[in-house]
Amino acid sequence: MEVWIIRLILFFVCGWGGFEFMKSLSPSPHMPLIGGLGGVILAGLTLLIEERLKKIPLRCLLGSFIGLGLGLIMAYLIFGIFFSRLIGTSPLSLPFSALLYGTCGYIGLRIGLKKGEEFHPVGGRPFTKLSSRGGPPKILDTSVIIDGRIADIAETGFLEGTLIIPTFILNELQRIADSSDPIKRTRGKRGLEILNHLQKQTNTDVQIIDTDYASVREVDAKLIELAKQVGGKIVTNDSNLNKVAELQGIEVLNINALANSLRPVVLPGEEINVKILKEGKETGQGVAYLDDGTMIVVDNGRRQIGKNVDVVVTSVLQTPAGRMIFAKLKEEAARESRGKDYYYSFHTDY
Repeated sequence: MEVWIIRLILFFVCGWGGFEFMKSLSPSPHMPLIGGLGGVILAGLTLLIEERLKKIPLRCLLGSFIGLGLGLIMAYLIFGIFFSRLIGTSPLSLPFSALLYGTCGYIGLRIGLKKGEEFHPVGGRPFTKLSSRGGPPKILDTSVIIDGRIADIAETGFLEGTLIIPTFILNELQRIADSSDPIKRTRGKRGLEILNHLQKQTNTDVQIIDTDYASVREVDAKLIELAKQVGGKIVTNDSNLNKVAELQGIEVLNINALANSLRPVVLPGEEINVKILKEGKETGQGVAYLDDGTMIVVDNGRRQIGKNVDVVVTSVLQTPAGRMIFAKLKEEAARESRGKDYYYSFHTDY
C-alpha cells in the first residue's frame, strides 16, 4: 500500500474519531466539528513525530524506551516507599506524583538516548556492542567496492569501526558480475574479489547484514535509510550519492576526496622530473602526470614527448576535478631567469 494512502486513512480515522468523541460529550452542534478538526491536527502532529523519529537510529530509540521505563519504575518506588504515607490523600499528592514521574521519566529517557549509542542493531542483534576498534559503522556502496582502494585503506588501519555490506549491495554486485556486457562483468567480479579480500584481513571487522527496504527501489536511497537506522557513515566515491546523503544529514567518507587531500604539495618554483606522454590542447604544449594522476601541462613540451625531462612549476590550479599543474622546461626557465638578471643588472648599472 502506498504511503500517501496510509496517511490519508490516518487523517480520516483521527478526524472521524475526534468528531464522534466530542459528539458523545456535548450536545452542541459545534463541538463535533471542533473535535474533528482536533483529530486532523493530531494526525498531522503524528506524521511530524514520525519524520523526527525516522532520523533517530534504532538503537537510540530502544535505549530511550528502556530508560523511560526504568525512570518510571524508579519514580513509583520512590513515591511508594518515601512519600505515600507522608502525603497520602492530600491535595498535593497528584501534582507531586506528576512532578516526580515526569522528572524521573525525563532523566531516564535522556540517559537511555545517550547510552543507546553504545549499542549496535545490526543483523538482528540490537544489543551487540560496537566494534572494539570504536567509531560508527561504515557502510560501503557498490562504487567504492568496485574501485578497490577501500581494501588498501582498511588494511593500513586508518579506517576504524565495522565495515557493513548490506545484502542489497551484494545482490547488485552479483547482477553486475552476471551482466552480458564484458566490461560490467569484469567490474562486478572485481567487486566480489575486493569483498573477499576485505573479509580475509585480520584487522578489519566486516559484517554482511540481511537488511533490505522493500518500499525503497533505489540502492542509494536504501543506503541512506540504513545509515539512519544504524547511525553509520556511507563510504563512497559517487559524488551524487555524496550530495544526497549530506542533504539528509548523513556523514559521508568520499574516497576521491581522501585521495585529493593526500596528493603531494607542489609549489611554484619547484623542480620535478616528469615524462611527457602526449600533446596538450594548446600549440606546443606537452602533458605529463605525477604518480598520483595529477596532470602537468608543460609549455613547449610537445617536442619532448616520450622523454623524461626536468621542469619548473610555474603555477598550480585547483579545479573541481582535481589539481592541475603548469610548468616550463628547466632550460627555458633558466634562460628566462638569466635574461631577467641581465635586465635588472643593466638598469641598475645604468
